[in-house]
Amino acid sequence: MAKNEAVVLEAIKDIQLKEYPMPEMGDSDVMVEMKSIGICGSDVHYWQHGKIGDFVCKGPMVLGHESAGVVVKVGKNCSRVKVGDRVALEPGVPCTTCEQCTGGKYNLCPDIKFFATPPVHGSLARYVSHPEAYTFPIPDNMTLEEGAMCEPLSVGVYACVDKAKVLPGKTYSIFGAGPIGTICALVANGLGAGKIILCDIQQNRLDFCKNLLPDTLVTINTKGMSGEEVAAAIKEANGGRFCDGAIDCAGAESVVTAAIKSTKNGGSVCLVGMGKDTCTLPLLDASIREVDLNGVFRYRNTYPKCIELLSTKKVDLFPLITHRFEFTYDSVMDAFETCRTGRDGAIKCMINIKDTPHCKM
Repeated sequence: MAKNEAVVLEAIKDIQLKEYPMPEMGDSDVMVEMKSIGICGSDVHYWQHGKIGDFVCKGPMVLGHESAGVVVKVGKNCSRVKVGDRVALEPGVPCTTCEQCTGGKYNLCPDIKFFATPPVHGSLARYVSHPEAYTFPIPDNMTLEEGAMCEPLSVGVYACVDKAKVLPGKTYSIFGAGPIGTICALVANGLGAGKIILCDIQQNRLDFCKNLLPDTLVTINTKGMSGEEVAAAIKEANGGRFCDGAIDCAGAESVVTAAIKSTKNGGSVCLVGMGKDTCTLPLLDASIREVDLNGVFRYRNTYPKCIELLSTKKVDLFPLITHRFEFTYDSVMDAFETCRTGRDGAIKCMINIKDTPHCKM
């Protein structure tokens, strides 16, 4: 087995690709030789600021949490995953014993260990040890890049399946055409939504999404519009009718207002975007019409559904992987800078480690 190397955030704005200790394995863990790792906005934020909210880097931390690779070793208690399996890694490992875990809501576990969330190290390394329970084999008709994309896809699957409860033939509004809003639109389409109304203030993002889903997607440029005006535009685009549900991937106060006011009686507004701590919202309107507001924190039990959607080609994420990089210092730094600046229309930057013969890209 080759030596381990990892992309380590040593300090604010100081990333190093360096030799790193081989990870230790437990009896229920598998050792994965990493092959494809996507860069998330959170990785860039830690690089630039050293913290996100209350999560503060107090020492060196390996970055990366969108990852897939090939299993090279398994613990003695492992039975589902075997050596040679191509796998996607769910990055959050809960305690399994707290009230949230035993109640089936492990994503809300207060002691969850999530890749590249201080003080937990991430997966942007040659070798990573991970519990078998959160390691998912992918079929031969999926690439390792798609395996890595199961992580951001999980946010869209959790929002659409568990929270917005997207149903075939129904109409949904989605706010924000960034990476997560785009993924939510793709998932809603893959689940059979009849019409998706996507709102954003950047026309180039709307045009990109329209090209992905020309038949089911209606786009509205909401620049300069109030929440009430956006709601009216959505209903006009839907033949004067309310939408069956809404997914907010922007977090702005006006967006949540528009989502509430354009959703039908008894419908649901799913809150994926993160905005201000305190907002002024039309709660009375939501209350008397029983429009539910559902929060989202990461995801749970989503990887099997992600693999199903990708392997059956109901969701295609390849157009979102706009830039690819190698596992060298210069290339890694180019990847992070490309993500930071959004250079050349960057959406998802993928780092591929291709220097072993069994890598299947």
